[in-house]
Amino acid sequence: MTTRGQATAAASGLLPVQPVPACRQPGAGIRSPGTALVRARAVAALVPGLFKLRIGAVIAFTALAGLAVTPGRGVAWWEITLLGLSVLIASAAAGAFNQYYEADLDRRMRRTRGRPFATGALRAGPGWLALIMLMVGGAVVATALALNLDAAFYVFLGAFFYAVVYTVWLKRRTWLNIVVGGAAGSFAVLAGAAAVTPQLDAIAIVFAAMLFLWTPSHFWCLAIACREDYAAAGVPMLPVLIGNARTARVILSNTVALVATSLTPLAFGMGWIYAVGAASGGAFFLARNLALVRHPDRASAMRCFHASLAQLTLVLASAMLDRTIAG
Repeated sequence: MTTRGQATAAASGLLPVQPVPACRQPGAGIRSPGTALVRARAVAALVPGLFKLRIGAVIAFTALAGLAVTPGRGVAWWEITLLGLSVLIASAAAGAFNQYYEADLDRRMRRTRGRPFATGALRAGPGWLALIMLMVGGAVVATALALNLDAAFYVFLGAFFYAVVYTVWLKRRTWLNIVVGGAAGSFAVLAGAAAVTPQLDAIAIVFAAMLFLWTPSHFWCLAIACREDYAAAGVPMLPVLIGNARTARVILSNTVALVATSLTPLAFGMGWIYAVGAASGGAFFLARNLALVRHPDRASAMRCFHASLAQLTLVLASAMLDRTIAG
């Protein structure tokens, strides 16, 4: 990239911000071949956190589970791969937009103040918005061309709900932010189901409802652990408004509904493998919820947070394994 090209990219925000020397020594304008590689590595090191790839992988996993549990046509391996990648890319774009838009909040929170837009390691210029839109658009178009319009629409809705409904519209305004924003995970399930058949099966709707209920229980545990952060940032998360103890009881009530919903697919043909996975995951999560009610502190909240991930993994993995063996 030429010096002018580098300046343009830096202005757009696509390269890390670099200090400009007050004066140059002879030959300082000649960059060594290793400079571009070093800067590329610096950007690459930020990618997993910037695009929230761990969350994206979980969302892609839910889409594949939605595909696995839905009866219908046989799906080729490349269609499954494309669906997973499309959901991952759309989710990654939404995650990057979340950090782009919330850089001011991230600077006020210990948990997030090291994010690249918050620290200034990356400049939040228009180039990032263009890249984010390109990622979402590419994922949606690829899904539409390879699968169908219904699946593509759900891929779009998943990214839209997280990036716009949750991040822009609700997060700073209401404690219902994560409740409504949790629909992003539900749309991933529906995208997977629609890849099999546009006419959604009842079991896919049940799994989507389960994801909708899972998100508040999952995130409010983290919100208890980080309550001081959210209070300092002025974000009306539930623990900030009603305290840890009352929030723990709300989480328990929500998790009871979640576990009951997770067992509902047994009425729609899921077998014993799913029954074992859903029951064991639900029991473990409920036990952690009860412990959180007894001791609504940071340590219990983080144990409950990790238990929510274990519960979701057990439910989705056992559903996929159940369908694979039954099929």
